[in-house]
Amino acid sequence: MQPISLGVIGGMGPKATSVFYDKVIDQTEAHKDQDHINMVILNHATMPDRTEAILTNQSERFLQSIEQDFKLLEHAGVANIAIPCNTSHFYYKQLQAMTNIPIINMVEETIRYIHDRCGAQTRVGILATNGTMKTGIYKAACEKYRIELYEPHEALQDEVMKLIYEDVKSELATDPRKLENMVQHLITQENCQSVILACTELSCIPIRGEFKKYTIDAMNVLVEQSILRSGKSLRYQSVTEQMVSSSGQA
Repeated sequence: MQPISLGVIGGMGPKATSVFYDKVIDQTEAHKDQDHINMVILNHATMPDRTEAILTNQSERFLQSIEQDFKLLEHAGVANIAIPCNTSHFYYKQLQAMTNIPIINMVEETIRYIHDRCGAQTRVGILATNGTMKTGIYKAACEKYRIELYEPHEALQDEVMKLIYEDVKSELATDPRKLENMVQHLITQENCQSVILACTELSCIPIRGEFKKYTIDAMNVLVEQSILRSGKSLRYQSVTEQMVSSSGQA
């Protein structure tokens, strides 16, 4: 049996996990089944809500719940682990301490991506859960790379949470214009050069190219790293750049 290159701890939420898997398949340079990545996906849908765990200081429930997932992936012999959930990366150090298998740090890789392509001193906005915002994980990463992070005002943040929890997680019909309007506000009113989509639920919303070209989707960065660390090539030079160009916006 060929080694398993990637283990995925998903279910946070299930729709975001399915989108992550589709993106990995679509962006891997492959011409037959055997060219794709061997992976194990754990759709741990009953995982305690990450934002709630952070805001109510019940982190132990989340950590205990995910610990068994690492044991399963270790038994499967995966080479790397991807966790398509931004908020959970608040616990990155504790999670990595649970296993010897390298966990791809989606937050770190996303900010490094921005720095490498835009340089320091750039101003970026962020759309994320209250849990992610409270932890300051993106702010800390931006400070490390000398990137200015703009965090949405309270009213906009409330709208972000409604979009994530009341639309996407509730599997309601989501109007992409809601997300597009948020991106437009950050670009035109808050003078951001780009906007980080720092919640994998937002990755499920198909926005138009004229807005997509301003976004850096953390899930796309995780997809790219998952493919490269699995020893495969990208179908396109960059997942994020491809997602922009494929929409007709170069």
